Amino acid sequence: MPTIPPAGAPLPENDLHRRRQVAESFGVDAERYDRARPRYPDAMVERIVAASPGPGFLDVGCGTGIEARQFRAAGCEVLGVEPDARMADFARRTGVEVEVARFEEWDDAGRMFDAVVAGTAWHWVDPPAGAAKAARVLRPGGRLAVFWHVFQLPPEVTEAFAEVYRRVAPDSPFVFQGAGNALEGYQALFDRAADGIREAGGFGEPEQWRFDWECSYTRDEWLDQLPTSGALTRLPPDRLAEVLEGAGAAIDALGGGFVMPYNTVVVTAARSGVARETL
Repeated sequence: MPTIPPAGAPLPENDLHRRRQVAESFGVDAERYDRARPRYPDAMVERIVAASPGPGFLDVGCGTGIEARQFRAAGCEVLGVEPDARMADFARRTGVEVEVARFEEWDDAGRMFDAVVAGTAWHWVDPPAGAAKAARVLRPGGRLAVFWHVFQLPPEVTEAFAEVYRRVAPDSPFVFQGAGNALEGYQALFDRAADGIREAGGFGEPEQWRFDWECSYTRDEWLDQLPTSGALTRLPPDRLAEVLEGAGAAIDALGGGFVMPYNTVVVTAARSGVARETL
């Protein structure tokens, strides 16, 4: 379950799925990733399950199994596909069945599913190729649902993070700016996912579902999560420490904690009734 840059940071151009060295770097600390990353809203899980024709789910980029466990708790049978063997090993220890592969290259072995989901991972998949692969393994009426968290840090934290990150990682593909409207900034990502579904064919018109919620963070809780960002997983320890120091100082100035508003956005479409052999 790889990540994208924090709120207020514009996304790299359309080639995130080509940055495999970042996409496959999250297993460097799988335990921290599973501990610190936010779960998905129960209402989102329930809606995806209700909109799917059965309980057979394929979780693309399942990472440590965060959303896979949530769907299992909702009564689904979940198979994960994950390119990072370290993340897959962690997920297996939590009871999730996982096959190690990049989704575009994964051997479906003729298996079919009622839903293909991806939690904060679809931006590492080529959008048309991924949607075409999903169409191939979905039963007619099955659902493709890919989803992301969008969060809005306090401006003071965003600006402090951006300033120190530009200083310690000037050559990074992630270009951070000051605070802005995070949801608007991520709309291009959602549009690319929807366009990939349209280009692949075999689906109805994509929809967006949005779930709003919030979470309170202490300084230590946020700094525990921050190193799991794709922008930071490959930084040397001394540079990472500098980034965390700058972000921590900004949170200290706010009183040692803050409330984070989240929007969890789902891009989803139902599989048409076209037979598998025609794809």
